[in-house]
Amino acid sequence: QCGQMTDLLYTEKDLVTSLKDYIRAEENKLEQVKQWVEKLDTLTSTATQDPEGFLGHPVNAFKLVKRLNSEWADLENLVLQDTSDGFISNLTVQRQHFPTDEDQNGVAKALLRLQDTYQLSAHDISAGDLPGVVYKSRMTVEDCFELGKIAYSEADYYHTELWMAQALRQLDDGEDSPVDKVTVMDYLSYAIYQQGELERALELTMRMLKLDPTHQRANGNMKFFEFQLEKQRKVEEVEEVEQSSGQKEGTARQLDKRDVQMKRSKDPLPERRRYEQLCRGEGVKMTPRRRSRLFCRYSDNGRKPHLLLAPVKQEDEWDRPHIVRFYDIISDYEIEKVKELAKPRLRRATVHDPITGKLTTAQYRVSKSAWLTGHDHPVISKINQRLEDVTGLNMDTAEELQVANYGVGGQYEPHFDFGRKDEPDAFKELGTGNRIATWLFYMSDVPAGGATVFTDVGAAVWPKKGTAVFWYNLFASGEGDYSTRHAACPVLVGNKWVSNKWIHERGQEFRRPCGLSEME
Repeated sequence: QCGQMTDLLYTEKDLVTSLKDYIRAEENKLEQVKQWVEKLDTLTSTATQDPEGFLGHPVNAFKLVKRLNSEWADLENLVLQDTSDGFISNLTVQRQHFPTDEDQNGVAKALLRLQDTYQLSAHDISAGDLPGVVYKSRMTVEDCFELGKIAYSEADYYHTELWMAQALRQLDDGEDSPVDKVTVMDYLSYAIYQQGELERALELTMRMLKLDPTHQRANGNMKFFEFQLEKQRKVEEVEEVEQSSGQKEGTARQLDKRDVQMKRSKDPLPERRRYEQLCRGEGVKMTPRRRSRLFCRYSDNGRKPHLLLAPVKQEDEWDRPHIVRFYDIISDYEIEKVKELAKPRLRRATVHDPITGKLTTAQYRVSKSAWLTGHDHPVISKINQRLEDVTGLNMDTAEELQVANYGVGGQYEPHFDFGRKDEPDAFKELGTGNRIATWLFYMSDVPAGGATVFTDVGAAVWPKKGTAVFWYNLFASGEGDYSTRHAACPVLVGNKWVSNKWIHERGQEFRRPCGLSEME
């Protein structure tokens, strides 16, 4: 994801260079025309003062005929000369790599997703005030308007209001823009009306009509809103509804509006609020008693030969499920090599379709991924061996190393790694049983966002380059541990690289013997 976006940056830089070459060629052509005009301007001014005397000189007569017969034709050719060929051909070649409307909608939705998850105001995003940013970038009125229009096209009136209101604020503050206030207010008033705030919608419509008294839709809407308000007042009088006012009500109303929008868009994620809280670092705080049972240790995993001289650093991140973090478990050289091998193969990440059992793309997993095998490079074989030494589990039946890149807004919503009982064919084609455990390498630091959160238990693990986390998805009995439901939070600022290994049941019969009870 980030790799392709980087390519787009260089594509744009190349086009700017090409455009500069075109401008230079045009300026050069214009300079030649200017010199010609200045020369002839002086000549014709002198000649027309005494035409007969001027043409009495045979050289002047010869030169006049020559100019009109051939030199003006040369000038015509110069003026008609097309210097844009190089730029246009370059643009045509590069256009095949340009983002599509679908890409633009995708990146807009990612921005809205970040806004909701990290509770960012439209004003802060527009001003570029994000945590950990190095290159601050402001949004124009057109940017805000475009974002609002994309939300509007999805019938997302909650975000339409937020971004049209921001566009209007910037216009009110005096920002120059080809987008006019009436157009913005037209979208804004409709979005507000759709969310049930008739009085505000009417106020905006009246403001529109002051700017454009002939606006047909605004005139019709004003009558409609006034009629609806009158109906609403009568109902309220009958029901004697008491309305409270104040700042708290405004905040609650904003939250309620989002809840309504989530219901309207049939949000399939029941724990979205909890997921977003954890992503913001508002997770469950362990009691001191529970935390006192978490330890750091050096481990050679039962005197494994590879670990005797260099035991690994372990830290307990959580107790139930038991999540362990390993420090300095992958070197910078290995990270760069894995990224180098993965970049040319990165494709949109897929998920298992529980109905068909096949791999497919999904809106809830936004990242690019690639698979690497031990045959690709000795570094991958070395990593696989290290995982076997550290976990004590057989890697022969594990899936290949999956490398994933999450750009800004990249995420993987709450999911289980193991196949549930209602998905009997989830990993049937592999023939290696269910996913017994997950190993996850963090191959980059992330300035803001990008945590791995466990929504059932409230755990949050933050990316730290060179570390890895490990947990069992199944109990020793083979039953699924539903407390391992987890998610990759959206990346707010930066670029997240991870690689993971899904370890399967087959081959672990003597390494992790079956337990006597279901939850053991």
